[in-house]
Amino acid sequence: MTLPAQNLLAEEASPYLQQHSGNPVHWRAWSPASLEEAKVLDRPILLSVGYAACHWCHVMAHESFENDDVAAVMNRLFVNIKVDREERPDIDQIYMAALSSMGEQGGWPLTMFLTPDGKAFWGGTYFPREPRYGRSGFIQVMEAVDKAWREKRASLNQSADGLTAHVEARLAGSHARTALDRDALAELAKGIDSMVDRDLGGLRGAPKFPNAPFMLTLWLSWLRDGNASHRDDVLLSLEQMLSGGIYDHIGGGLSRYSTDAEWLVPHFEKMLYDNAQSIRFCNWAYAASGNELFRLRIEETVDWLLREMRVEGGDFATSLDADSDGEEGLFYTWSRDEIKAALGDDSALFFKHFNLSSPHGWEGKPIVHQTRSQQAQSVVDREALRPLKTKLLTVREERVRPGLDAKTLTDWNGLMIAALAEAGRSLARSDWIDAAAKAFAHISAASRDGRLPHSMLGARKLFPALSSDYAAMTNAAISLFEASGDWSYIDQARQFIGQLDRWHADAEGTGYYLTASDSADVPIRIRGDVDEAIPSATGQIIEALVRLASVTGDLDLQEKAWKVAEHAAGRAAHQAYGQAGIVNACALAIEPLKLVIVDALDDPKLVPVANRNPDPRRVDIVAAIGTAANRPILPGGILPPTDKAGAWFCTGQVCLPAVTDAGELEKLLR
Repeated sequence: MTLPAQNLLAEEASPYLQQHSGNPVHWRAWSPASLEEAKVLDRPILLSVGYAACHWCHVMAHESFENDDVAAVMNRLFVNIKVDREERPDIDQIYMAALSSMGEQGGWPLTMFLTPDGKAFWGGTYFPREPRYGRSGFIQVMEAVDKAWREKRASLNQSADGLTAHVEARLAGSHARTALDRDALAELAKGIDSMVDRDLGGLRGAPKFPNAPFMLTLWLSWLRDGNASHRDDVLLSLEQMLSGGIYDHIGGGLSRYSTDAEWLVPHFEKMLYDNAQSIRFCNWAYAASGNELFRLRIEETVDWLLREMRVEGGDFATSLDADSDGEEGLFYTWSRDEIKAALGDDSALFFKHFNLSSPHGWEGKPIVHQTRSQQAQSVVDREALRPLKTKLLTVREERVRPGLDAKTLTDWNGLMIAALAEAGRSLARSDWIDAAAKAFAHISAASRDGRLPHSMLGARKLFPALSSDYAAMTNAAISLFEASGDWSYIDQARQFIGQLDRWHADAEGTGYYLTASDSADVPIRIRGDVDEAIPSATGQIIEALVRLASVTGDLDLQEKAWKVAEHAAGRAAHQAYGQAGIVNACALAIEPLKLVIVDALDDPKLVPVANRNPDPRRVDIVAAIGTAANRPILPGGILPPTDKAGAWFCTGQVCLPAVTDAGELEKLLR
């Protein structure tokens, strides 16, 4: 069968795909019907992968996909398929790995040429319409691919088969299980530490990304092994990025990355996942250092989240675009005169605490940032600065806003729900916990036959979920349980793991696939082992299994977590730097921490100590004095006495003697 010779993206549930619905290109979404059409027509597939907040995706769309001449060539020679990488990370990862295996640098937009049966034979990223930047023009590229397809098809098919086999071995293969080893985390942390920029934080060089999986490796190394230099790597990196232009000093929230080594010039898109991880790290950093900067940045980021990213139903949008009015960063940047016009006499106070910079190569208006000393002073003077920021925010709201990708992704929402619940606990913000609970309830209620959607946009839902969705929502449920004491969250967490087992487990019971067993349109079922800006699906699954086993005392679940971790460790041993999420999760499996507290909930003495000492390795269970129902179980199936206040701190199967004094508990947790 062939589909209508027209653009078919208008009814898609992805804002990114909808953005391309007016192109003269006869775009299709990725589907069994699109793949079948390529076979019937015996045409290669031109696959274009991007996302709504991607600057260079917009550039290529404007130059090529909106152009009638380019579209005519595309429509004549190829079946053209558009993919939102956030909607289909499985497809994105397969073809990004194929590009990498060709020796090419990855990135978005991803432009791949596939055989009619979906095997990659050539590709690249951004192609200009006309030859420039040392790159061939896009029409030239397409005509060269077509010529090769007509004249050298046998050879292209052969190379496509070899490339597909290589990608499958890399992303879906299995290696021998490896005994879990404490040294794996220490070795990886040592290697990451050697790459850290001692002056500017982050990894040396440019561009600079927050790189949460690496930062977590360093943080776990400090918590477990007491390596203070690894703690300081993380604190320095956080302080530097939070003072730079990558942080929105007027409205709160972190951009995706900076193009330079100084954290100064960002790509201005704001992603939900970066800000979820920023909240978590700032929460841990505040507890460890007492530096009020981190608490302030959490508050500003959550204010931004609830103001700009919450959609109907209470869950959270995916991203904010970098561009507005066709110019990158226009919404966020300020000239000196604009600041003076907005603030009048108060502008002197603003310029004492903030700088405006236009570094070499930046063509927009100046970028707001701070030195570290200005940042420290602005924490002291925050009450005086608050009304100034409010005035600037009011002026900024009158500008043309960057586009909002309003679809909600289940896995990214899971990350943010957990972050909000944890920060709400630590900083005694019950309103944040309520916001997290509302988002969780809305996503859970969208299930169909017990299965979560991966993505939603209004009434449109994309099923089935990915393994990362069940893992992130399990971790979110456990964080909400810790914050609320409501055991129904643990029941939901068990249900999510049940769906994960049913639809994603491999035949041997040694791990999981990213895509469900009834997903009919993937050329390869990949594991989901590789980290991106967030920990891999496999890393999140191991964390979820370990934490749920710890809360429930379920020994079968604990055994399963250990088995999955050993097999994942075997795969990660071959590429630890790309799979830090697995190494980190295996460290949690080796030494899970559990804190059981019995306290007077109307006037608690021990619970606040636990709340202000968050630890990513630990699950906390709180019961009221005198409670009988849902009593928390200590290792070995022991029920703690609930007639008086006490805290039991356990590592694995071993618990320390009960502590009844808040000061003693503080010492224990620090």
